[in-house]
Amino acid sequence: MSAPRPEAWIKTTSAGLYCPPGDFYIDPLRPVARAVITHGHGDHARPGNDRVLATPDTIAIMRERYGDVAGGSLQPLTYGETVAAGDVAVQLVPAGHVLGSAQIVLEYRGSRVVVSGDYKRRPDPTCVPFEPCPCDVFITEATFGLPVFRHPPDSQEIDKLLHSLALFPERCHLVGVYALGKCQRVLALLRRAGYEEQVYLHGALIKLTELYEGVGVPIGPVLPLSGIAREALKGRIVLAPPSATADLWSRRLPEPLVAMASGWMRVRQRAKARGVELPLVISDHADWDELTATIDEVAAEEIWVTRGREEALVHHAAKKGYRARALTLTGFEEDE
Repeated sequence: MSAPRPEAWIKTTSAGLYCPPGDFYIDPLRPVARAVITHGHGDHARPGNDRVLATPDTIAIMRERYGDVAGGSLQPLTYGETVAAGDVAVQLVPAGHVLGSAQIVLEYRGSRVVVSGDYKRRPDPTCVPFEPCPCDVFITEATFGLPVFRHPPDSQEIDKLLHSLALFPERCHLVGVYALGKCQRVLALLRRAGYEEQVYLHGALIKLTELYEGVGVPIGPVLPLSGIAREALKGRIVLAPPSATADLWSRRLPEPLVAMASGWMRVRQRAKARGVELPLVISDHADWDELTATIDEVAAEEIWVTRGREEALVHHAAKKGYRARALTLTGFEEDE
């Protein structure tokens, strides 16, 4: 008996990607009865689902963020373990995006589908690296799915920050970072570059940074910014959510030099529009070369593309002989 076509058992719905033979959704857009979650960012891990399957670290992140409404039942599944959901075997393998992030490997009647979730391919000391998984269908993100997006080495961008710090020792360097993943990664990259000074954190970044430290991710010396004298922040690095870099809160800092750590800082107009003086191209997503290399590496016959610049990646995959299509799921934010 031949394996079923993937369209017969993986479907796009108004609530997100749905697997009928397993009766679960993947990163659902609204509360559902059964959800499998790729990682803890809020546009993937929403509160209110009755039952949730995710890695232990993702469940810890959801509990930290959502408390009692994280989910009715939270089932941890470690990397490499397999559970049955109806007639479907479900396994989680590392995605390299943030702490606890996972690709979802689904097997049903001889067919294997891998849902990448968000992922990156370069080394990151704060999370387990991406693990390529051969499959019949690879459902890939495409946040930076245009050839213009080729991220520079992380060390190069951190060196830019440290050079600016040396060049302007009287100015506080205010770096915009996402609370989950980017904050902790920038801290780890600073330590790897030899920067051992105290780094100050906006209050919105503290809880998740403590969570990272609690699971053994080395962060180095950090302090909450609250209560620190203005003069003490000259020549120091302060990390804050991107939205906080332009609000009244930042005016208390001594001559703040605004930086932003994001893959979108490759686009100069974006940096200028956000008042960013020092753009740092540091992304938690695969760039164009990494996306296309991953497609070749997993060797799937079919490539389904979602979340981002879908058309360019579909065109590239089709030219290389893959059956490719865009899923065009809505409800996801433009990640940093």
